[in-house]
Amino acid sequence: MASNHLPVSPVTGIIEECQVVIDFGEHEGKSVLEVADTVPDFYDFLRESREKGSCMIRRSKDKCFRLYIPSTLQ
Repeated sequence: MASNHLPVSPVTGIIEECQVVIDFGEHEGKSVLEVADTVPDFYDFLRESREKGSCMIRRSKDKCFRLYIPSTLQ
């Protein structure tokens, strides 16, 4: 029996990684999926930051999902 569950990203949760844009640092403007494919070390950093609760995803006024680390946590 096939499962109807979509895979859950360790960085973005139920939101598809291609829909979440990094909003800080050297990789600002890239999608999480792009970073996963091209910079695996940074993707690991994002995954670890998510596990620690030090990164957040917000939906901006332009309806894009943006991943950032609040300045109070850096």
